[in-house]
Amino acid sequence: MSASCLPFGQTIVAPPRGVTEQERRMIAAAFYEYDSGHKGYLNREDVKVATVSLFGYKPSKFEVDQVFRNATEVNGEHVLELDPFVKVMSSKMVAQDKDEEIRQVFLAFDTHCRGFLTLDDLLRACSLVAPHIPRHRMEAAFREVDSDRDSRVSYRDFEYMMKYSLDDRM
Repeated sequence: MSASCLPFGQTIVAPPRGVTEQERRMIAAAFYEYDSGHKGYLNREDVKVATVSLFGYKPSKFEVDQVFRNATEVNGEHVLELDPFVKVMSSKMVAQDKDEEIRQVFLAFDTHCRGFLTLDDLLRACSLVAPHIPRHRMEAAFREVDSDRDSRVSYRDFEYMMKYSLDDRM
């Protein structure tokens, strides 16, 4: 189940959020963990490893260059001290939006990588995570989300449902 099977390319910006204190502590802990030799700063390699630890992917050269554009220089090497590291990683963490979570949930439901969900997809997923929900409720929910009544829930319909709030009705 990879994101490559999704038939969409739009990016929707989520409302800004702040970094929680727990996230801030996690970023600082990564700094201290990858500050080899307890120098008080991270070099490029340290930042790459810390990024993998925090976000689960190896950053590109361009991304690392961006992180180091306002870095301090120590012995001819650009380095990142704790405060700038926390600031940069906090902004990356804030940039991780809810849309990625929604895409991942959609992919979990779209087991056949078709780019849409059927009622069977919904029933199968719900039987695993919410078996107590009656079938007629899931069918009603599916019909409500299927805006064009083609017996398929597109990603756009799914995304709308996931972001829908009762406040939107008022």
